[in-house]
Amino acid sequence: MISKTGSYPHLTPSPSRPYHFPRPAFRRAHPIPRSAPMRLDPVSLPDLEARARDYMPHNVWDFVAGACQDGVTLRRNREMLEAICLRPRFLRDVSKRDISTTVLGHKISFPVMLAPAGGHTFVHPDGELASAKAAGAAGTIMGLSTSSTYSIEEVAAVATAPLFFQLYHCGEGLSKMLVRRAEEAGYKAIMLTVDTPLPSSKEVDIRNQWERPTGGHMGNFRGHDANKYLPPGTEISDFWERPPTIPFTFDQIPWLKSLTSLPLVIKGIRTGEDAAQCVAHGADAILCSNHGGRQVDGTLSSIETLPEIVDAVDGKAEVYFDSGIRRGSDIFKALALGARAVFIGRPIFWGLAVDGEKGVRRALEILRKELDVCMGYCGYTSLDQLDPGALILPPEMSDDVPGYIQELRALASLRDDGILTQPEFDARKKQLLNSNGR
Repeated sequence: MISKTGSYPHLTPSPSRPYHFPRPAFRRAHPIPRSAPMRLDPVSLPDLEARARDYMPHNVWDFVAGACQDGVTLRRNREMLEAICLRPRFLRDVSKRDISTTVLGHKISFPVMLAPAGGHTFVHPDGELASAKAAGAAGTIMGLSTSSTYSIEEVAAVATAPLFFQLYHCGEGLSKMLVRRAEEAGYKAIMLTVDTPLPSSKEVDIRNQWERPTGGHMGNFRGHDANKYLPPGTEISDFWERPPTIPFTFDQIPWLKSLTSLPLVIKGIRTGEDAAQCVAHGADAILCSNHGGRQVDGTLSSIETLPEIVDAVDGKAEVYFDSGIRRGSDIFKALALGARAVFIGRPIFWGLAVDGEKGVRRALEILRKELDVCMGYCGYTSLDQLDPGALILPPEMSDDVPGYIQELRALASLRDDGILTQPEFDARKKQLLNSNGR
């Protein structure tokens, strides 16, 4: 077994070899026989995932798919999303459905965005450039990672839709340089990742003696003397998925906001208390995320923590969701529990590995269609109609639901049954929320 990534070329696609394949020595599985018929396009994200696994080197696959320690949180993300049930409603006109929304004032065609993740070129040579083009074609937002292999400016040059820049705080000097470059390049928000206070070793990467593939450089520091901004004894070469640990606290949020006129999204919040503190210190949006289970194991799933974060934010900031989205129904569930939109992470890499930009576009098309169908089956025609009454929560999530939320669900059921009109429901909802200090 080859344990290190080493150097492998990106083969040039051709009519007889339409996808990007690593050298056979690095294949996880046997190559598809030349006599095998061409498979149909993936019809679901699990299909795309299975095909991507065939195409990625084994240790790159493990890097993308891997999680912290035993993967308990990674599995829980899926298990709890699957445990939430839909409440389909029929005999209503759902022939015209609108699944567009806005994020920080920017209209997107449907509520799915590309999460910031470093190393897109690990699976396809066009990397973040292909991902940005796919996001533009889908009419949605892409987040670019501090650890991207193409630079802030290179990605902005090909983007046709809004971009967010994800920041790992690297010390005041380096963070200031990155934020100002992002604003000058036309990015629409700064997304600060806060759920990595310490490096988190992934055991599978240790076993694989993981090293970045040749050419998987840190694009945002190419041509910049970034080391001069870092503390003594620290170098940019210390970066892997994230920079060296440099503390960042709530009290520094106003300083970060003072660097730019762009709105600030805080990524990686997992409790209502932290969400409330972020908003109190000036955050414009919160991303409820557990980093896909990659940083700390044994936590609740993101979908379990979403309701308390929405409750704590209390409408003072937008709330987004990630970690575990694989189906359109997952998106529906997150929106019904209060998220404005969701991000996807690993599916980006699956799409890139299979067919570059077209593969990412395919992933987004699948989710768009599934969400649209789910909306129709549940009796909704626009996203602003969604509320927790569209769902049946498992006991793990329903035991701690505040009483007023349960009453709100009951009111929604009466509205759906035609007993309450929409204006009556809105008036009762407002009265209920006001009486509970909302």
